[in-house]
Amino acid sequence: MDQYELVRTGYRVYKKSIRQISRETGHSRKTIRKVLAGLEPQYRRKQEPACQVMDPVSGVVEGWLRGDLDRPKKQRHTAHRIWKRLVEEHAFGGAESTVRGWVRERKGRLGWPKVTAVIPLDPEVAQEGEVDWGGAWVRMGGADRAVKLFCMRSRYSGLAYVRAYPWERQEMFLEGHMRAFSFYGGVFPVLVYDNLTAAVRQILRGKARVEQQRFVAFRSYYTFQARYCNPARGREKGGVEGLVGYARRNFLVPIPEVDDFQQLNQLLEQRCWEDGQRRIQGRQESLTIEQRHQQEGPRLLPLPERPFENTRMMAVRISPYQTAQVDRNRYSVPTAYVGRWLWAHLGCERVSFYADRRQVAEHPRIFSNSQWQINPLHYLDLLYQRVGAFESARPIRQWRPNWPGHYETMLERLRHRYGDNGGTREFVGLLQLHQSYPAQQVEEAVAQALGCGTSSVESVRHLLRAQQCRTAEPAPLQADRIPGVTDRTVATSDVGCYDQLVGGER
Repeated sequence: MDQYELVRTGYRVYKKSIRQISRETGHSRKTIRKVLAGLEPQYRRKQEPACQVMDPVSGVVEGWLRGDLDRPKKQRHTAHRIWKRLVEEHAFGGAESTVRGWVRERKGRLGWPKVTAVIPLDPEVAQEGEVDWGGAWVRMGGADRAVKLFCMRSRYSGLAYVRAYPWERQEMFLEGHMRAFSFYGGVFPVLVYDNLTAAVRQILRGKARVEQQRFVAFRSYYTFQARYCNPARGREKGGVEGLVGYARRNFLVPIPEVDDFQQLNQLLEQRCWEDGQRRIQGRQESLTIEQRHQQEGPRLLPLPERPFENTRMMAVRISPYQTAQVDRNRYSVPTAYVGRWLWAHLGCERVSFYADRRQVAEHPRIFSNSQWQINPLHYLDLLYQRVGAFESARPIRQWRPNWPGHYETMLERLRHRYGDNGGTREFVGLLQLHQSYPAQQVEEAVAQALGCGTSSVESVRHLLRAQQCRTAEPAPLQADRIPGVTDRTVATSDVGCYDQLVGGER
C-alpha cells in the first residue's frame, strides 16, 4: 500500500511521468497504469485452492445435494445432517464449520434456489387476517400427545389466536374460525390461506380455486372473502407462518401438562392475550399489539346474531354389530336400526345419529382409528333374547367393571332363584330399567331391594315408581300472603249435631 501511495503521489502531486516513476520504483509501466486507474493492490487467486479435508468426500456429498433437488423441501439434507452422515458413514474427521462453508459454496454451483426477496407491506387497519395450521407436542392425561394448532393472526395489529385440536378436520377448521372471531370481537373482511383441503377442493390456473361447498356456506354466512396463496409460496402469508413456530417456542415451552383440550386451550388463549403486551420490532409506531388491536377491533365486521351451525352430515349404514362407521371408528345405535341408513351429524366433540328426523343415539367423538364407542343400553334388548352371550358380550364386559358391587349380588341371587339362563334374563331386564330411569335412581333402588331381602325386577321397578309418585306435603300459606283470604280464620264444624238427627230417626 505504501508503493500505491508513492506512485499516485508522484504522478498527481509532483507531475512525474510514468517512465520516471518506473525507473525510481522498479515497477513496470503496466503496473503503474493500473495504479493510476485506481485499481487497489491486492492478491487475486487465479484458481480456487483445493480443500484437502473435503476433497475425499466431495463426490459423495455432491451426490446427496443433487438428489435433494428432487425431494420435498422440508426433507432435504442440512449442512449439520451432512456432517453427521460423513462422521457416521465415512469416518470423517473434519469440523462441522468446514462442512458448512463447503456446502454453502457448492449449493450455489449446483443451482439450489437462493433466498427470495420480498416486498415490505403496510397493511390497512381492520382489513386482513391470515390463517394456517401447525403442530406441537403436549403432555395430556399423563402421556405425550401430538396436537394440531389452528392459528389466526391480524396483519395490522399482529394479535395472534391459537387453539389446539386433535385433528385437522373441517369441523375443527370452521370452529377455530368461530372461536377466533369471538376472540377478536369481529370478522376480518379478507382472510389469507394456503391451499388447504378444508377450504379448497381444486386448484385452477392463476388465483382461481374450486372451494369446498361447506366452506363456501361458512364464508358466506360470515361475509368475508378468502384469498389463496400461490402453491408452495408460504411467504405470501409470512406473518402466520412465523406465528406457528413462535407459538411453539413461547406458548408451549416448557411442554405443558394438562388434563384435556379444554384446559390446554384456556392456557393458549391466556398466553395470546399476554403476548398482546409485546411491541413488534421494525414498526414505526411504538404501540403494543393490544393497543393496535383496540384501534382495529371496532372496525371489524360485526358477528352474526347466531353462530354458524357447525356440523357435518353424512349417510351411514348400520352394520349387524349395531354400529355405524365414521372416520374409521365405530359408534353403536339401538338394535331396531340394524341394516338401515341413518344420518350422522359430526361436530367437533359429539357424533349424533338421526332417523326420521329424530335423534336415536349420541356419543363423544373418537379421535383415533379402529376404536369402538359402545353404549351398553343399545344392546340390552338383543341380550334379553340371547342371554347365552351375556358373559362374553363386549357391551357388558365394558360396563361391568364400572357398575356397583350390589349388581353382582343381585345377579347371583337371580341365578340361584331362576337358574343360569332365567336369572341372567331377569338381570338383563333389570338393566333395561336404565333406559327409562337415571342410573343413580336404579342403583339406589337395587340396593334398597336387596336391603329388604327381595331379589326381583318387579320389586326394583316398584321402588322406582314409588319414588316418582312420592309427593311433597303442601305447606300452608303465610297469613299475610293474600290479605282477606289467608288471614281469615275458618271455624271447625261441629258434627255432633248430626247425631241428634240420627237419634231422632231411631
